[in-house]
Amino acid sequence: MTKSPVTLGILLFGATMLIFFVVYWFFSGITYFETSMIVNAFILPVLYAGTAFWSVKSRWNNHRLGFKEAFKRAFVPMFVGGFLSVASIFVFLNFVDTDAKKLLNYQFVQTNKKKLDDTYKAEKSRLISEKDIKELEEDYQKNLQSFNDNQVKGKDMLTASHFSGYFAAILIFYLVLSLFFGAFFRTRTMHEEIINQE
Repeated sequence: MTKSPVTLGILLFGATMLIFFVVYWFFSGITYFETSMIVNAFILPVLYAGTAFWSVKSRWNNHRLGFKEAFKRAFVPMFVGGFLSVASIFVFLNFVDTDAKKLLNYQFVQTNKKKLDDTYKAEKSRLISEKDIKELEEDYQKNLQSFNDNQVKGKDMLTASHFSGYFAAILIFYLVLSLFFGAFFRTRTMHEEIINQE
């Protein structure tokens, strides 16, 4: 059964919010930020790519598709699902549970500080020259200043402008994927027509 791209987008929104609340309810502790990043990097891209593929493939099974229609059937579900999800998560974190927002911001800073410390230790262990070690120490101390209380106080990575930036980056993923599906299914259709003509 072929569903409209908008309907698939709404279903995708529902699935995304379900995943968001599973992470929120079960992992909103010391690994909240890390778990959120893993979900955003691995689970959601697969879910969105799979939905886009199914949207195009289910229509392609019974109809000839040009590039424009294949592109639209891939892009619209991801755009609808992504836009509604990003907007809903923004509202939830900024107006419903601001403590979760504070926790994510705090863990974001701590994660970046840990990366700085780990990089510093790894570099220091491999350096031999006193000059290089001194330069590394100076760079480390300089970068460490960005993590002092005055610098991180009020730091907010979940504002409307940041969410807009995140969504712009996500749109690039949607666009590239939709272009690929549009070209792939159009090519497959044209290839089949050439074989049938022979």
